[in-house]
Parts: sequence; C-alpha cells; structure tokens
Amino acid sequence: MTNTVVLLTSRHDQVLPAAALPALRSAAAVFVSPDLVGEFWAALAAEPVPPEGVSGESDVYLTAELDAHAVSLVERGADVIRNPAGTALVNAAGVMDRLRSPGGCPWDAEQDHDSLRQYLVEETYELLEAIEDGDRAAMREELGDVLLQVLFHARIAAEHDEPFGIDEVAGDLVRKLVGRHPHVFEGNDPAVRDAATQQHRWEELKQEEKRRESSLDGVAAGQPAIALAGKLAQRAARAGLPVDLLPEGDDTGSTLFAVTALAKLAGEDPEGELRSVARGFAERVRRAERSAREAGVSVLTAEDWRAYWDR
Repeated sequence: MTNTVVLLTSRHDQVLPAAALPALRSAAAVFVSPDLVGEFWAALAAEPVPPEGVSGESDVYLTAELDAHAVSLVERGADVIRNPAGTALVNAAGVMDRLRSPGGCPWDAEQDHDSLRQYLVEETYELLEAIEDGDRAAMREELGDVLLQVLFHARIAAEHDEPFGIDEVAGDLVRKLVGRHPHVFEGNDPAVRDAATQQHRWEELKQEEKRRESSLDGVAAGQPAIALAGKLAQRAARAGLPVDLLPEGDDTGSTLFAVTALAKLAGEDPEGELRSVARGFAERVRRAERSAREAGVSVLTAEDWRAYWDR
C-alpha cells in the first residue's frame, strides 16, 4: 500500500476529508505534523512525525501545509487528499462560537447587532479599496474581515429570542441561488440566453419570490446617495418608467440625481466613477503637499498649490 498525505485547511482544522477514512482505517501508523494541534487527533492514535520523517509504506501523514515531510512522501508516490472547498468555513464558525461562549473574549461577548454596524461598513469599504487598488493580499485579508462580520452577526442572532444561526443563513442563501438559477439546477430555461437576460430573469424571479408591490421594494435606502440614485433609476426603468419622468430642477440634488440616473441607465457605474475621480484627486493633493514640503513650504497659498500641482 502507498502512504497518504492528508492536507487540512489550517492547523485548527478538525474536519477530515471523507476520502481519507479508508486510508486511516488501514494505516500502519498515523503521524501529525508539528504545525497541527496534536490533541485533536489523539483518538486516531496519531503520533508526532519523527525527525527522519515517515518511512513506512502504508502510513498516513496529517498536515496543514506541504512541508518537507509531505513533499518527501509525495515524491515517493504518496496519495494526497484534501478537504473540499468550504471546510475552513466550519472552523471559522467554530472559532466565532468559542469567542462568544463563556471563557471566550469579553469584548466579543458584549457586542450586539447595533454595536457592530460601524465595523460592517468600515470592512466593506476597506474591501472595496483593496479591489480598486488591485491589491490581492489586502483583498484576501479584507474578505476575511467581511466574513467575520457575517459570522459575528449570525452567532449573535443565534442567541436571540427568535434565533437563527449561520446554518440558516447559509441554507437560505443556497435556496436563493438555486431558485434563481433554474437554467443551471433545473435544466434549460428559455428565458435565459446570456448574461443580460439572466439578470432580467433574476429580477423577475425575485419579484415573484418576495411578492413585492413596488419595483423599488428591497432597494437599501442607507447606501451612499449616488449609488442609491442610480439603483432607484435602474429599478424604475426596468419597470418601464420613461426617462422624462426623472427628477428635474436646477438645484444641486436634482442635477446630481439626473446625471447619476442617466449614467446608470447608460450602463456605467456612477458610484465607482466618482470614487475613482475622488481618489485620483486625493492623490494629486498629496503629491502637491509632498512637493511643497520637500521645497520647504509648509503653508500653501493658492499660487503655491498651482505651482506644486501634479509635480
């Protein structure tokens, strides 16, 4: 028999891939890498990997990374078994439960839905900034921070008088995704021919599912004003509202709404466009200030701003 390397998602992963069970049942010995928490695997009679590595012919090596021992086994023909995608989410939910339980983190235990609102907004914008910057490392980290907010709110919800938890949240999401993609999960849907018709079909199915009375039901009024205006115009236009009924007027609000609405209906992203211009402007201001400081100017006049602009 060959050796088997079982590659776990993380050192805290306590979930074994189902495919590893036959190898574990027939293993001559089971070893765990130094990066794993050994007591998790005591029931398997697992032992720390010896300094010389795994030398048997039907052994199982549990590890969270392809370290030197694992690489050596693979080079000698060992099978590699991994947990399927999503296993680490189980561990993340477990960590959140631990933090909120007695003996966990006092700060985490004091939080509620309302106290966490600011962090949800902040983390979302930090993720947006990472996406705009094309920073892959930051994107990975910020996605984790947004996921933390989902896990946090779900755990708090599980403690409510009308409880629901992360499994109910995930279950509702699965039903929504499956129900709104009948062309994927239930066979062919003649109403879906491409991405554009799929988006239209999605809105139709959502309307039927939620039994909404207005085309604007479900639009989050708390989103930034530019994004809100664009979404309202888009939803109303899909319901057949003619463009000439958009708000009119010479005041700032009406003008901004009109520009935003027309941009959105033209397929543009006014919120993203404005953010891009705003961030570009901020960078130009900082460059001018740096140039002025390097020249020994600490307080800039209008003439100074023009002199150091775009240097």
